[in-house]
Amino acid sequence: MSGFDAVEVGRRVLAIEVDALRSLSEGLGESFAKAVETLFACKGRIVCTGMGKSGHVARKITATLASTGAPAMFVHPAEASHGDLGMIGQDDVLLALSKSGDVRELADVIGYAHRFNIPLIAMTANADSQLGKAATLVLLLPDAPEATGEVSAPTTSTTLQIALGDALAVALLERRGFTARDFHVFHPGGKLGAMLRTVGDLMHHLEEAPLVDEATAMPLAIRVMTERRLGVVGVTGPDGALLGIVTDGDLRRNFEGLAGRTAGEIMTRNPKSVTAETLAGDAARLMNESRITVLFVVQDGRPVGVLHVHDVLSAGVV
Repeated sequence: MSGFDAVEVGRRVLAIEVDALRSLSEGLGESFAKAVETLFACKGRIVCTGMGKSGHVARKITATLASTGAPAMFVHPAEASHGDLGMIGQDDVLLALSKSGDVRELADVIGYAHRFNIPLIAMTANADSQLGKAATLVLLLPDAPEATGEVSAPTTSTTLQIALGDALAVALLERRGFTARDFHVFHPGGKLGAMLRTVGDLMHHLEEAPLVDEATAMPLAIRVMTERRLGVVGVTGPDGALLGIVTDGDLRRNFEGLAGRTAGEIMTRNPKSVTAETLAGDAARLMNESRITVLFVVQDGRPVGVLHVHDVLSAGVV
């Protein structure tokens, strides 16, 4: 098409949506804070609903909330009118999305919320709409133009809904003190799940760990190192605490007279270590930053296992 510039169109769309997002951010206030507290106090589930494109966004918000530890579900408003209202309990909170706020399919959901005194949070650009007037709280979207211009297909409005849903989910996550370890419970698979596994999930346990006491003669220490095939041997003191490690590098540096020395004499003291609760992703970063391939896993200073970089790689952490 003559005169058509796809890059220019793309930049125009993004500029329109960036301006709308900035307006949304500047407009956040007391109603947003109250909405977060309402969701935090919810004893049941957060029930998200919406029609059309708003429904698609509502499903995404549902998934984000659920994955961050807030029990959530999506109810299609049309299906709600045909029996699915029974899925909504009196301990739930409703989050309804509609740009115009005057979607007839939401009428039964709104009526149900009023009948059973269920908190209703509206995400709409029209506070004077049917939804806005009926809501317990209104999260008002700025009246920003759609990026499609005269076609007016939902673009900017759905971007705003997604962003505001993310803001709610993250604020609720932080209000609840949700941690990366909690997140792992809901994400056991894939790359993210691997990063959020703990060292305890991947490590070789104590019976497999190459360990000797500090008085062990080096020929025996080397035999233990060779048998366990991890390239190191840990050195413990009389109380069982990890004092140091002997690596291949230590063997090379102390080659002369090695046979007549003890593990305690040539070990590298105060080696890097982790606990079984350390996230696998954090252990991988420590190995990478320290340029090491093995970490001993300790509890109260005593070895409980050992983690090799191959264990991390095999789990898909890096």
